[in-house]
Order: sequence, then C-alpha cells, then structure tokens
Amino acid sequence: MRVEFVIHGEPASKANSRSIVARSYRDATGKVRTRPMSIKSDKAGDYERAALLQVPPAARVELTGPVRVTMRIFYATERPDLDESVILDALQSRYRTVRRKGRDVRECLRKGVFANDRQVRQKFIFHGIDRANPRAEIIVETLQAQQIALALEPDFDPFSECA
Repeated sequence: MRVEFVIHGEPASKANSRSIVARSYRDATGKVRTRPMSIKSDKAGDYERAALLQVPPAARVELTGPVRVTMRIFYATERPDLDESVILDALQSRYRTVRRKGRDVRECLRKGVFANDRQVRQKFIFHGIDRANPRAEIIVETLQAQQIALALEPDFDPFSECA
C-alpha cells in the first residue's frame, strides 16, 4: 500500500531545540515527585499540531508492519537543519491510557498513517528550498518481506546503478 500527501509549513527541528523542564509525577506509593524531562520546543509542538490537522483522512490507514518513508522537505531558507523527526511524530497514531475495570487500557484517539514511527525501516529524506511555499511532500509505503531481506543484505547498495 502507498500513501501520498503534502503538509504545508516549515518543519521545526526537534533535535536542536529541546528544553529541559521539571515534571511532577506520582510514584507507586502516591507520593508526588519531580524529575527532569526533555520536551519539544514550542515551534516544534506548534508544527506537529498543525501537521496533524493536515494529514488527509484517506491517509489515516494505520499501516502495520515495516514501512518506507520518502520525504521532500522544502524550507524557506538554508538555515534549518534537515530534520524529519517532528514530521514522523505527526504521522503516528495518537493513544491515551484510560482506566477501565481496574486496568489501564490504551485507547486510540486518532488513527495515523502508521501506529508508531518505530515501524519505519527505510527513510529517504531530501532537502529543498521554496521560499514561497515551505512544505513536506510525503510518501509512505509498506515493505514486503523480500524487500526487507534485500535491504538487510550486507553488500546491498540501493544507490548502485545495478540495484
């Protein structure tokens, strides 16, 4: 299966703009504790929320198994680093944990293109400049078993002329 769509706007780098904050949580005894956590920048969070709204309903198929992702990311300037991670986060399904009959159960809030970005086995990411229309052109494809085996062969070179 193949899913194609475009997300408009310039993606923020998730890796270079994280902040360390103190977060409170309750331990197993119910006591409130604090620990440091790394969170996305406001710009990365804003982009992810905007991107979530742009994923077309037809693309929210929650692909299972390994996938290949091809992205052409067009930035408005040369300044940003090429970073697809915030886009991959936006393509995942959204879950929350709820308590039912004394058990914690994961509940799907919104289907994504795939369940989790850990399914991505191949990434082809390209950088482009378009000052008037920054965007990410995205193709997500399921991988077949023989494609996975071929990609894992030690002497396989996908960029050779004979591949």
